[in-house]
Amino acid sequence: MDELAVRKSKLIYWASGIVSICGIIFEVLFGALGSYILGDGVKQYTLTISLFLTGMGIGASISEKVMKNLIITFIWIEFGVAVIGGFSSFTMFGITAFAPEGTDAFYLYFITFLVGALTGVELPILIRKANEIGVTLNQSTARVLFSDYAGGLVGGLLFVFLLRPQFGMVKTAFLVGCINLVVALTVLWLFRKEIKRFRIHAVFGVFIGILLVIGLFFGEEMAFSFEQKLYKDPITYMEQSKYQKIILTQDQGDTRLFLDGSLQLSSTDEYRYHEVLVHPTMAFASSHDNVLILGGGDGVAAKEILKYDDVGQITLVDLDPAVVKLAKTNRQLLQLNKGSLKNDKVNVIHKDAFKYLENTDEWFDVIIVDLPDPNNESLNKLYTKEFYSLVRNHLLPDGAAMIQSTSPVFATQVYWTISETIESTGMYVDNLHVDVPSFGNWGFVMASRKEINLDTIDIDVPTRFLSTDMLPSLTDFGKDEDNKIIKENGKYVDLKPNTLIDPNLIQIYENAWKNY
Repeated sequence: MDELAVRKSKLIYWASGIVSICGIIFEVLFGALGSYILGDGVKQYTLTISLFLTGMGIGASISEKVMKNLIITFIWIEFGVAVIGGFSSFTMFGITAFAPEGTDAFYLYFITFLVGALTGVELPILIRKANEIGVTLNQSTARVLFSDYAGGLVGGLLFVFLLRPQFGMVKTAFLVGCINLVVALTVLWLFRKEIKRFRIHAVFGVFIGILLVIGLFFGEEMAFSFEQKLYKDPITYMEQSKYQKIILTQDQGDTRLFLDGSLQLSSTDEYRYHEVLVHPTMAFASSHDNVLILGGGDGVAAKEILKYDDVGQITLVDLDPAVVKLAKTNRQLLQLNKGSLKNDKVNVIHKDAFKYLENTDEWFDVIIVDLPDPNNESLNKLYTKEFYSLVRNHLLPDGAAMIQSTSPVFATQVYWTISETIESTGMYVDNLHVDVPSFGNWGFVMASRKEINLDTIDIDVPTRFLSTDMLPSLTDFGKDEDNKIIKENGKYVDLKPNTLIDPNLIQIYENAWKNY
């Protein structure tokens, strides 16, 4: 091969690697979009991968019908990926805000399949073009596929560690679309002598580039206005952390914290939730020397615990440093948590709660489990028999634990499955629930290594809602929220503990909340 042919073949290998990086980024981006907007991350990533790969297979099949103008075909495929992929996140937020329910899911699955199909056409064309230049078929296939697979690894790492946390989902899509466009324009320039109407193709490419650059610099601001439609109140703070999207809203004095779209607290009624979460266990435990909070990065549970003068140390384990930083610096949250996370008694550890309990040698008088609902695989492990066994193993004999356990009204079977799972570890349990207007009726499971009798405890710290006299009433459940109503085919269901091997709670949770 002459020098120009060598340069062209090398460009083809580089192009295959770069478009592969872009393809894998779009694939995982679509999964992240589905997880954030539609929920159930495992389901969305599974559907995304399946649809993308199916599209690639169909695209590869279609590529054999491209008999001429291989380079022009590749260039226009890249133009298409740049536009469709670049505007994907922006359009998804717009559809979610304004289109009828279900349209967003259809759109996401459609563009996943479409981008997958376009990506599937690319590689066979590049292989054939390399062969056409003079590279042997075995060399062209091996080198293009190597670039493709290696690019897939690079793309995945870039998305996880750089693009999503630093740029967010809207800017990432536009940025990757720009990269696809640069590849197309570079190929267009190098092969310009064999392309008819070169200038027309170049003009289209430049026009697409202008659209993508506008989107890169201004799309996120417009998407923010779309996302605002998803929330009742004006957004005052938004951050995409390494682990989740953090949003604060405020209207007429009501501050609300959302993580990945799920409400975590409302300032108007959080005291109802947190007083029931904290004070029964604190009143029941014989000592407060060592207290553990799993979750609770907003600092409000810690604030309630600090009402007890005899508290020795509070260890708060929260995975996301961004939430804790916000709780320490944001004026709205500081008003709620009274600066609790700055207290010398509070030691914050950023670690997965499961791993923390596996590795620590500490014993605790009180354990407060204030974690998000089990709506995906990673959270489900924190609602398993294995996890609650770790809680039991780090709880002192005279201590107590309280676990937030979702709503016994909206998700009756979920609540009682969590209770059954905790009880399966050998701990004694008591079931409580309280009406929290922003959430609805919400449930908790209190657990201890000794029998629990709420009639014997006394709430002796300042509270806005909870009193000693009303404690027993929190254990009374209505007919529509009692575990005895859970039926299947007309028969009462025998609830099974949720385990790592048999994570039955995920499907139960999805079925319970799909209509709310």
